[in-house]
Amino acid sequence: MRRSVLPVLANVLKAWALVLGTCAFLGAIGFAAGGYRLLSILVFCALLLAGGAYWYSDRVALGLVGARELPLGEAPVLHSTVERLAAVAGVMKPRLYLLPDGHPRALAAGRGPRASALAVSAGLVSALTPAEFEGVIAHELAHVRNRDVVVQTSAVVIAAALVETSRLGGWLARVLLFVLGPVAAAFVHLLLSPKREFAADAAAAQLCGSPHGLADALVRLEQANELVHFEGSPATEPLYTINPFAEEGLAALFATHPPVSERVRRLRALDPSWREKLRAA
Repeated sequence: MRRSVLPVLANVLKAWALVLGTCAFLGAIGFAAGGYRLLSILVFCALLLAGGAYWYSDRVALGLVGARELPLGEAPVLHSTVERLAAVAGVMKPRLYLLPDGHPRALAAGRGPRASALAVSAGLVSALTPAEFEGVIAHELAHVRNRDVVVQTSAVVIAAALVETSRLGGWLARVLLFVLGPVAAAFVHLLLSPKREFAADAAAAQLCGSPHGLADALVRLEQANELVHFEGSPATEPLYTINPFAEEGLAALFATHPPVSERVRRLRALDPSWREKLRAA
């Protein structure tokens, strides 16, 4: 299966830029405050922070969305589906987590093809047909294969930390949120491009052998969003298959997904004769 190395390379470069940028920022503060001695201490702390984020940011992200690990014995068919698609995608089977609520959504987090986690909600499992469900899982596995998850997970954890910092302000919490919210959103948009979703959609169509399962799933998920109100940290928006938040207020600042209609149009275009096939059926 042909696959582009450009998304992978871009995500690796973004990850290194994030590490080096953090080291440079803390190093500059250290040098201004205490010279080379404090500079070296803060740069060392930045490297420790980067290492901790690399190894544990997926667990933090899953904690933010309230996911719990799903044992094999509790959902063997689901585990089997994920394992089969992971083998087709050429990645290790991710750890499987469950979001125990009825809002249909899925997300991936982790460090890349060799260490990742996939979370699905109870609502997603019950709402989608098998072909639609496989399309969504393949989309998330494409993010894993392209190493989008490395950048997405780090960006979400840092942005969520900035947003939650506003709670420390007491009666100034709203003022802090007014300042830190846009800063966190700008950071997310700096690292994440909507193009990653188009690339993951195209890869999912290849993995499933058809673009229509994912296209139908995206339509169904968008319809569910219009019917069911979703609450959560808006900083987690980049993790999901589509944006589950109403695009208003703070949540609008974190919207990184392209319009579902455009994603569906591009998926259908991968099989231009789909209308004729539908009429023939």
